[in-house]
Amino acid sequence: MTDVSVETPGTNTNTNGDACADGNENPDATTDANPDANADVTAIGPLTELADDDLELLLLIRHFERKLLDLFGQGELNGTTHTCLGQEYVPVSLRPLLEDRDFVFSNHRGHGHYLSRFRDPAGLLAEIMGREGAVCSGVGGSQHILRDRYLSTGVQGQSLPVAVGAGLHQLRTDPGALVCAFIGDGTWGEGAVYEALNMAQLWRVPLLVAVEHNGIAQSTPAEANMAGTIEGRAAAFGIRYQRVASLDVNAVRAGLAPLVREVREQRSPLVVEFVTHRIGPHSKGDDTRTREQLAHAREHDWYRLYGAAFPEHFESWDGKVRAEVDEIARDVAGRPPAVWSGSCA
Repeated sequence: MTDVSVETPGTNTNTNGDACADGNENPDATTDANPDANADVTAIGPLTELADDDLELLLLIRHFERKLLDLFGQGELNGTTHTCLGQEYVPVSLRPLLEDRDFVFSNHRGHGHYLSRFRDPAGLLAEIMGREGAVCSGVGGSQHILRDRYLSTGVQGQSLPVAVGAGLHQLRTDPGALVCAFIGDGTWGEGAVYEALNMAQLWRVPLLVAVEHNGIAQSTPAEANMAGTIEGRAAAFGIRYQRVASLDVNAVRAGLAPLVREVREQRSPLVVEFVTHRIGPHSKGDDTRTREQLAHAREHDWYRLYGAAFPEHFESWDGKVRAEVDEIARDVAGRPPAVWSGSCA
C-alpha cells in the first residue's frame, strides 16, 4: 500500500449538512449499481446508484443527526452531542458485512454506527433525550450505549483492549464471529491502542479496526499530532491494512467483503482506514478550520454528490425520510421521562 496522504478536511458553514443548492453534476457519476468486487477503494472514484435500502439508511442517519442539532439549538438536549455528518457511508458500507453474532464497539461519534446496526432512531433519540423507550433507560445518553453486542464509549482508545478480549471470547466460543471497533485518527495518540493491537496480532484475534480518519482530532489537525502513518503503525505489528478513500457504498462494500471474510476465516486482525470528512465542528463549539478546509469537506460530502448525480432517486427518499425523523422527534418529545429499569435493553 502507498502512504496515506490526507488534506486536513473540513466543512462548509452549514453545520446541518444540507445538500448544496448549486446542483452541479458529479462528472464521475455512473449508474452502475453493481461495481466489480475488485473495485479500487483507495481512490475516490465514481458514485454509483444505491439500493433503496442503503439510501434510506444513509438519509436516516443524516436527518437524525440534523434533528439533534435542531433540538440542541432549541434547548431540548442536555449536555453536548457529536454528529457523524459526512461519515454516514462508513457504517452503512460495513452493515451487511457484519453479523448479529459480531461485537461492535463504537465511540463518541457513534449515532451512525448504532442506527446502521439496529435502525432504531426512536430508541436512540429517547436515550439522548432521557425519555420513555430509551435503549438504556436514559442513563447512557449519546455516548455510552449497551445493546446486545453493541457497546459505545466516549473515552478515546478505551474500547480496543476490551474489543480484543471480546475477540478472544469469540475465538473460544463462536469461531467465525468477529469484533469491529470504530476509532478515529486522534485515538492513535492513546497507548492502549498499541497494547491492544499487539495482543490482537499475538493471539490472532478476529478484530476489524475501522478508522474514521477525518483529519482532525477535536480541533487539532492530524499533521500536528501524528508522525508517520496509520498504515505504518499497523505494519509495525504485522497487521494487514487497507486504505479506503471512496465515498461509494457499493464500491467500498465490494472491496472490503473479501478482507472481512479473511478476518473471520483466518483469524487475522485488519485495520481499515477510511479517509473521510467531518461536516461541522467537533461537537457544538466553533469550527477552527480554515475556509479552504471547510470548502474541501463540502466538496466531498456524499449527500451533496449523490443528490447531484442521481437527483430523482435522491429526491424520492430525502423528503420522506426527513419527515419520518420529524415525526419520531415529535413522538419522543411527548413521552414521559425514562425510568431506570435495572438494565439496558
